[in-house]
Amino acid sequence: MAPSSDYKEFTDSLALAKRVVVLAGAGLSAGSGIPTYRGVGGLWKKQDPKKLATLDAFKRDPSLVWQFYHYRRELCLRAQPNAAHRALAELSIRDTRNRIMPSLTSTEPPLFITQNFDSLSPRALNDLADQLTSDEMKTVQNRLIEMHGSAFRTVCTQCKHVNFTYDSPLSPALADTSEVSFETPRDIPIDQLPRCGGPEWKGSNRYAKCGGLLRPAVVWFGEVPEGLGEISKELNWTDLLIVVGTSSLVYPAAGFSKTVRERGGKVAVFNLEPSADDTCDFMFLGPCEETLPKALGCNCAPSIHTTAIEQIS
Repeated sequence: MAPSSDYKEFTDSLALAKRVVVLAGAGLSAGSGIPTYRGVGGLWKKQDPKKLATLDAFKRDPSLVWQFYHYRRELCLRAQPNAAHRALAELSIRDTRNRIMPSLTSTEPPLFITQNFDSLSPRALNDLADQLTSDEMKTVQNRLIEMHGSAFRTVCTQCKHVNFTYDSPLSPALADTSEVSFETPRDIPIDQLPRCGGPEWKGSNRYAKCGGLLRPAVVWFGEVPEGLGEISKELNWTDLLIVVGTSSLVYPAAGFSKTVRERGGKVAVFNLEPSADDTCDFMFLGPCEETLPKALGCNCAPSIHTTAIEQIS
């Protein structure tokens, strides 16, 4: 039986759902100008992920990998949350949940799992800070799992210190890296790449200022995604999984829909094109910044807080 594309039928199912989980992929941010990986013109159709997104690649050529991630990081810095980000963020508001998901058994917002490292979903949540108490905001932030890490976190390969910053560039040598120069990358010496303690490091060996080479705190191929324990626990009770903007090809996330269905739950897919997950209950094709707000009954006007990245750095 073909999946339904009836919005009324979906909203009826959403209203009856007792436990809801959202899984987002690269298509969620496509409307913000960030290229996807496997869609039309996708990043991995032009570049070899084995040379850019593995630990072995980083060990072999940290200069190349850092130039690639600096360019991606700059795209994320310039991007703004779109209507789909804002629609999902509004699920953090209790009145919104009571209106569209009155059967939820928990007072917490749905678990939001994103495979994106662009920080647009956390930024969309931050835009609602004046509508949430400090305790509600903490709960919302705890219910967001960036399972592939963040472009704005780094981890020291030596002392293992983790840092979060919107500062750019992370080292002067990366300042001129662009998509054009990435095609003919420069050979940047290791001591000019991002290091623990920053560009001004003066020889200290202290924790968080040890001078070690930093790596992007993103999850590369072959590494274990973040939050899998909490995700597995939540999926045991999920009766509606909302999948937004993902090809459903990369595991373990690609298996979440099967897990929910096997336990009797329903799956709704919002994607630009049909995904590998063709046994879902609902499928809404088109830009998710158009289909998702419609399905959730959200106008999602641009927030007055969502302007330049400097305002939240």
